[in-house]
Amino acid sequence: MLNRLKFTLIIMMTLTGIAGCYSQPEPPIKLIANSWIGYSPLFYAKEKGWLEPLNIELSTVVSLGESVMTFNIGHFNGLTGTQYEFQQLQKKSMDLIPIIMFNRSNGGDMVMSNNTIDELKQTADTIDVYLEVNSINSEVFKDFIKARDLENKTFNFINKDPLKTIAQLKQSPVQKPLIIVTYTPYNFELLQHGFDVIASTRNIQDILVVDALYVKKSCLIDHKPHFIKLKAVINQAIHDLHENPRDYYDRVKPYLENGSYEEFLTSLKQIQWLNSELSDTLVNKLSQISFPTKDLL
Repeated sequence: MLNRLKFTLIIMMTLTGIAGCYSQPEPPIKLIANSWIGYSPLFYAKEKGWLEPLNIELSTVVSLGESVMTFNIGHFNGLTGTQYEFQQLQKKSMDLIPIIMFNRSNGGDMVMSNNTIDELKQTADTIDVYLEVNSINSEVFKDFIKARDLENKTFNFINKDPLKTIAQLKQSPVQKPLIIVTYTPYNFELLQHGFDVIASTRNIQDILVVDALYVKKSCLIDHKPHFIKLKAVINQAIHDLHENPRDYYDRVKPYLENGSYEEFLTSLKQIQWLNSELSDTLVNKLSQISFPTKDLL
C-alpha cells in the first residue's frame, strides 16, 4: 500500500512538471507603426533583437491611415501616430494614453505644389488636393490655407496615401494646379516630379505635429515594466543613431520604403527628437490641443 502511494505521488509530480513545461506563454504586446523616420528607433530596436526579450511584437504598415485601420481590426495593444490619430481613436471610445514621445515635426510634414502660393491665389481653377483625409494631413492643410489666405479657393480632395499618390503622378502628367500634403521621405521623389515645398511645420508656427506611442490603459497597467524598458531601448537607439548614423540607416532602411542615405540625413533635420524631458513651452502647447502628458514615461 505504501509503495503504491509513493508511486502515485511520483506520477502526480511528473505530470505537474510536464504541465509546467507546456504552459501557455504570455501573449505578446502587439504594436503597430507606419513608415515614418520618427518611428525608426522602433525599427532599429526590432532589427537589433531588443524587442523580443520585452515580449513586444512590432508590425509595420505604409501610412497613418492604414495604421489606424489595422489597429481597429487587428487586436493590437498600441500604435504610433500623431495627436490626430490619437484624438480620432479617443472619439471611438478607445481607452488609449500616450506613454512614449518620439518627435516633433520640424519641417517633416509639408505642403507641396506644382504652383507657387501666388499662382494658387490667382488661379480660378478647382485645385486638386492629394492627402490622407483621415490623418494629420487634414489638420496641416487647414492650417496651411488659413495661414496663406487660400480659404476662398475651391478644392477637390483626393484621399490617397503617399505611395499611391506618387504612383498616380507617374502615370498621368499634371495639367492643372495641384497640392500634395505629405511627409518625409516621400517629398524627395515628389521633388523629382516638379513639386516644391510651399509650406511645412518649420515655417508655419501654428502647425504642431507630434509623434508618440499610444497604448491601451489596461495594457500599461499590466505591462508597465516592459514599457519602461522599451523607453530605455528607444533612448539607446537614438544614441546609436547619433554615434553611427550609417549603421542605423542600413538597419532601418527596409522600413522606410525609399530614400538614399543622403535623403535620410536630410530627413533627420526635419524632426526634433523628444525622448528627453519635454520643455514647459511644449507641455503647454500639448495641453492646448488636449494632449495628455501625465502618463508619459
